[in-house]
Formats: sequence, structure tokens, C-alpha cells
Amino acid sequence: MERVWQACKGLMFLIVSDGSPHKIRQGEWRFCACIWEGKKLEQMTLFENQTPQPLASRLRPQSLDEYVGQEHLLGRGKVLRRLIESDQVSSMIFWGPPGVGKTTLARIIANCTKSVFIDFSAVTSGIKEIRAVMQQAENNRRYGERTIVFVDEIHRFNKAQQDAFLPFVEKGSIILIGATTENPSFEVNSALLSRCKVFVLQALKREDLVCLLQRAAADPRGFGSLRVSMAPQLYAVIADFANGDARTALSTLEMAVLNGETNGDTIVVKEETLEQCMSKKSLLYDKKGEEHYNLISALHKSMRNSDPDAAVYWLARMLEAGEDPLYVARRVIRFASEDIGLADPQALQQAVAAYQACHFLGMPECSVHLSQAVVYLSLAPKSNALYMAYEQAKADAAQQLSEPVPLVIRNAPTKLMKELEYGKGYEYAHDTAEKLTAMQCLPDALLDRSYYQPHGQGMEAELKERLERIKEWKRKISKSAKGN
Repeated sequence: MERVWQACKGLMFLIVSDGSPHKIRQGEWRFCACIWEGKKLEQMTLFENQTPQPLASRLRPQSLDEYVGQEHLLGRGKVLRRLIESDQVSSMIFWGPPGVGKTTLARIIANCTKSVFIDFSAVTSGIKEIRAVMQQAENNRRYGERTIVFVDEIHRFNKAQQDAFLPFVEKGSIILIGATTENPSFEVNSALLSRCKVFVLQALKREDLVCLLQRAAADPRGFGSLRVSMAPQLYAVIADFANGDARTALSTLEMAVLNGETNGDTIVVKEETLEQCMSKKSLLYDKKGEEHYNLISALHKSMRNSDPDAAVYWLARMLEAGEDPLYVARRVIRFASEDIGLADPQALQQAVAAYQACHFLGMPECSVHLSQAVVYLSLAPKSNALYMAYEQAKADAAQQLSEPVPLVIRNAPTKLMKELEYGKGYEYAHDTAEKLTAMQCLPDALLDRSYYQPHGQGMEAELKERLERIKEWKRKISKSAKGN
């Protein structure tokens, strides 16, 4: 008989492959011995059955027919539904916001499959546990048995931990199913990602959440054994508050029912009670994840498109979710020159002033200063001439790093430098009536380059006209000098 010793919470358990229980050497707990082939060790206590499960856990769907939402993946005839019903799942990753059914979908697959199903958490497991499970999966493969490994929050695994799965996925020892709230393109190794099909789960729709809440009120696993009186429109209020998150919706309903008024054998949930349970919406936002970049991108593009309403909305989404206002202010300063520039030089001043206000005051007071800057920049004339000028100059600088500075504009602080003709022929523009000279300032190889090309928007119209006059004057002077 195979014996495996495992230390857990300072106690020793004896786990045997045939599942028979054995006496524990230490402690007063009784533990359920389990089969080592991927099944979870469970701690049994005298009080386990007395601890109520959360409503979301009690109502977790057991089949695809009970599953709510994700019709684009699980509707009749859709690919993912067919794969699950035929027990032909391949390695895949479920990507979506919290509370949309990623883990529930994995549990349904566990109920449907004839394979060994191993539930694995990236939060509590390390490389040692991964290797042990992979070895067991390899043993299963040799006996002709498939192993499905579900990894919740797979983005929490580092590169080395993710790499440990790769050879076993490659040779088919395991079918990997990962769940993540983060963009797999950023958080999952490219080699592992290329061997998995990514299914994008969407935030649940309002009608999906209402359906789920009404089911919770009627289902015996929910509040079906109680008489709950709640106005139909309040289900929609909870759905809107949940913002596409089923777990939030069910938790809010549970809190409202538990705090409802008792009227005989009926629990009455009033609007006032519900309002107390929904004091503040928790906005989906990750300061270091994809949503961070999505929202700042939305702010930039709304300002670029001269849409102040959208710009203020995205600004509010970031600030109310807890974003650092100085980060937003820095990006607004960048926008002022990248997308407006000299079309309205005041834009940069507005942006810098907003940054200073954020630094002095902080949130929530500085939100109005950022709004002022965002609206001003949205309505300002747009020009990316400065951005394009630098990008073109940067490309030339990178490709032609050896281009020397023309002697005429070199500094000559020493006698040797003057003997080497540094600064020879330099013309001081202030000494001329036009405050201009035709002196060459670019290297010979770049003589015909024109980096700054104003678009003629706002104040750039005046600058464009002035630049054209300067270039025309220099062409005439140069032509005259060559003729002599």
C-alpha cells in the first residue's frame, strides 16, 4: 500500500492510495483520507455542516442548462458548448472580469468529463506542488487516462511555474484549463499561450443578472424555503450595482435579505435596506493591469477626438477607482504637446497647472482641476506636428549616429579648437537686420530634411506662414551666394 505523508498546518496526515482512513498521529482533528490521484484533501470538523455557505457558492450551477450568460460561447450549437458536451475539451484559458463564471465553467467541465480532474490554485500552490501533480498526470497518461488540470488565477504564476506545465501540455499528459482576470497576452508565457485556446468571457448583462437573482429568490438552495417580498424593480437595481459581476449581485441580495424586515413569516426587503447594502460601487480597475491601460487610452483618444464629455467620463472612471491623480496629470501633460503642441501653446500651461494643483491638493479636490485641463485640451485645436518632428528626427539620429556637427556651429573655447576652424564663419543672427542667416546647421547628409511641418491648426497657421517665409528667405540668400 502506497503511503504519502503530508504536513499541513503543523499536523501530520496519512493519505493512502485506496482512500481508506487511518488514525492521525497528532491533533484532535479528523481528516478525510483521499485518493492521491489529484483529489483535494479535505479537513473535516464537527462544526463543518454548521457553517453556512455564501449564496453564490450554494447556487453555483452544476450543468450548462443552469449556467447564465456567455451565450456567444455556450449558446446552442456554439463551439465551446459542443466541446464540453462531447467531452472533447482541449487546453484553454478563460479570460474575463471577476464574477462572470470562469471557475463555474471549469466545475461544469469537471462534472461532465470522464477524465481525472485536478483543481489547482495559483494563489496557494508552488513549483513543488506543480511537479507532483504533473508526475501523477504522466502516470495517468501511461495507463491511458486523461488528466484535466484547472488552474484558477493562472496569471499569479511566475514564468518558471508556468514553464513547468509546458512539456506536459506539449505531449498531452494534461489538458490545461486556466482562468484569469488579466490579459493573457501580458500574463501568460507566449509558448504556453500558443498551445491554449483563449475564450473571452464578458461581463454579464443586466437581464442575465436579473434572471440569476430571481432564481436565487425561488431556488431551495437560495431563499426558496423563505418567503421573500421584494419589488421586481429592485432586482434590476442590484443588477446595475453589480456591474456585470454575478458574485457581487448575489452577495448584495443575500445581505439585503438577511437585513430585511420580518413581517410574520415573510421577509420584506425595502428600497432603504437595499440602499444601505449598496453604499458604494466597487469599480473594476487594476492599476497595473489591462484595465489601467484601457482607461488611459480611452481618455487620450476622447481628447484627441475633441469629445469633452467622453474625456470627463473616462477621467472620472479612473479617479473614482483610486487612480493616482498625478499619473493622470502626467499623461495629460504629454498629450498637451503630442496632440496639440503649438496649435495652442496654452494647452501645455493648462496641463502643467493641473499637475501642480493635483500635487498641492490631492483627491478629491483636484478632480475639478483635472476636469478643467481635460476639457480645455479636448476643445483645443489639434496638431501632432511636434510629435512627428521628433519621431522623424529620432529615426535619423539612430540611423546616422556618426554625422558630425558642422564646424561652423561648433563651440571653440580653446586655441586648438580655433586652429582646427571650430566656429569659423559663424554668423550671429542678432547682428543682422532680419535676425536671420542662411548658415547651414544640419549635417550634409541631412541637409534637405524638414522635420517640423505645422498643420495650420489654431496658432500653427501663423507659425506655418512664418516658417514658409523664413525658408523662402534662406533659399533666396543661398541662391544669391552661389551666384556670386
